[in-house]
Amino acid sequence: MTVIVAVRYVLTSGLFAGLTARRFPGRLAGLRQQVWREIGWSLASAAIYGVPAGIVAWGWQRHGWTRIYEDVHARPLWWLPVSVLVYLLLHDAWFYWTHRWMHRPRPFRIAHAVHHASRPPTAWAAMSFHPIEALSGAVVIPALVFIVPIHVAALGMVLGIMTLMGVTNHMGWELFPRWLVEGRAGCWLITASHHELHHQRYRCNYGLYFRFWDRLCGTDAGLGQFREAPARR
Repeated sequence: MTVIVAVRYVLTSGLFAGLTARRFPGRLAGLRQQVWREIGWSLASAAIYGVPAGIVAWGWQRHGWTRIYEDVHARPLWWLPVSVLVYLLLHDAWFYWTHRWMHRPRPFRIAHAVHHASRPPTAWAAMSFHPIEALSGAVVIPALVFIVPIHVAALGMVLGIMTLMGVTNHMGWELFPRWLVEGRAGCWLITASHHELHHQRYRCNYGLYFRFWDRLCGTDAGLGQFREAPARR
C-alpha cells in the first residue's frame, strides 16, 4: 500500500507539475531545491499513509471488518453519490479543525512548518508533511470505512477527489474555469485560488474541499493571487 500511495503521488503530482512547466514555463524557476524537499517529505508521508490503508485492505478482504461493499445492489443506488458526499464532508470537517489546530504556535513549529516551507507551493507539495501531520491525515478515511458504508467504487472516487484536490490546490494556477471559481459554486468550493491565499497569509482558508467551515468560523479570506512567473530571457 505504501508503494501504491507513493506511485499515485508521483504520477499525479508529476503530471500536474509537467502541465505547470508547459503552461507557465517560468513558474517553477529557482524552486528546484524546494521541489526535491517536497518530494522527500511526500514519499515519507506515503509510507505513513500506506500503513492504515494496508490495515483497511487486509481487514476488508481477509476478515470483513469494514463496511466496504462490492455488490452495488447491497444498498440503495442513491447511497452511492450520497456516500461520496458524506465522506467528503466528514473528511473536510476533520481537516479544517486539525489544520486550524496545526496553526497554533507549538504544533506549527513542530510539524506544520514543514508544509508551509513551500512558498510558493507546487504540485509536488500535495503530501509534503511532517510525520505528525501525515499521521493526522492518514487515519480519517480508514477510520470512516469501519463506520460509514461505502461501495468500493465510491471509495475509489473519494480517494481520487482527495488526490486531485490535494495536488491542484497547490500547483500555483487555477485548473478550473473562472465561471466556476468566481461563480456561486466557487463560493463553497476550495480551489487553488483559495488555498494559495492560505499559503500567503497562514491564518485563513483552512478548508480542504468546501468553504463551509471557513465561512461559518470567519476564517474565509476569499481568493488569492498567484505568484508571477519570472520573465523569460
